[in-house]
Amino acid sequence: MEIAMIGMALFLAFNNGANDNFKGFATVWGSDTLNYRQALTLATLATVAGSLASLLLADTLVQQFSGRGLVPNAVASAPNFILSVAFGAAVTVFAATRLGFPISTTHALIGGLVGAGMGQVGGDVNFQKLVSSFFVPLLFSPLLAAGLGLLAYQLFAKRLKATAAQGDCVCVVAADVPLASPLAIGSSQGVGMPLRRAVMPTLVMGTAASCDAQDTAVKLSAAKLKTGLHIASAAAICFARGLNDTPKLAALLIAAQVFKPTGSIAMVAALMAIGGLVFARRVAETMSQRVNKLDDTQGLLANLVTASLVLMASKFGLPVSTTHVSVGSIAGVGSSAKTLNWPALRAVLLSWVATLPMAAGAAWLFVRLI
Repeated sequence: MEIAMIGMALFLAFNNGANDNFKGFATVWGSDTLNYRQALTLATLATVAGSLASLLLADTLVQQFSGRGLVPNAVASAPNFILSVAFGAAVTVFAATRLGFPISTTHALIGGLVGAGMGQVGGDVNFQKLVSSFFVPLLFSPLLAAGLGLLAYQLFAKRLKATAAQGDCVCVVAADVPLASPLAIGSSQGVGMPLRRAVMPTLVMGTAASCDAQDTAVKLSAAKLKTGLHIASAAAICFARGLNDTPKLAALLIAAQVFKPTGSIAMVAALMAIGGLVFARRVAETMSQRVNKLDDTQGLLANLVTASLVLMASKFGLPVSTTHVSVGSIAGVGSSAKTLNWPALRAVLLSWVATLPMAAGAAWLFVRLI
């Protein structure tokens, strides 16, 4: 039973990586900022970093996804319950990944907890906790992300594009600023004394020729700066995703008392990385090229919204889905820019609706069989 629990939990981690690892860099590949291989490599490294950071920052999520409080403690620690939860979630995420649908592993895990709890003898499910602790954050977060994405595009997109049109050179120049002499303040001795001057840095944007004509202390390319911010925001999402998801998966191993938290998180992080490297392509194509054809401005704004919301959720122990938040923000900026592919978005939303009942049904059937 221990070997089966370990194998199923790690199979779930593998499929989680295949479905989720690339999502932070979906906007980077979709806007042709990086090619697929470059984006996948950076996404994997950032995810692993977030997974390891979860050792320090995500105790609350480990406790929530152990099942304690949702089902009786005796049920939550039963090996067949843990195995059934992992089976229900793993089968669901595997099927969605093969079909190219970006679903929520969080959603699948909750479905597995509910189905295994209902199928277990004496396994009453605390539906009040289910609604307050899980459903509310999961339902609210994509709506909030879509609203913030739409608002961010309306507020900042024109400004970013107008700024870029002014020129591709951003430089810091030294400007002389006159300052009053300290003796001239409150004293007749200062009358007629010359003003002191200070050198203050000033940010200037224009053409490369205009920057070269001035005494520049720092000179940057605006396009390269924007690209760097876009990639950094994508890495922040993957880091936040690893931080938020790894404890949920490690909770299965910890609840089974098979490994200590450090070992559980390390094993989950390794399998997530491998899964993403091997099987991320189909989900990546859906998010990067089908839901919304992004430009670099849309990608940057969507990523900033996603990273902010997921990091905040990890801080407060809220079980939001990086998938829901990321797709919500992409849909928000796409709706505002009139580039959203509504049929593709509807297909993704239908896969979200099917995730929880499919995982619950698979977990219920499995726990009844064993």
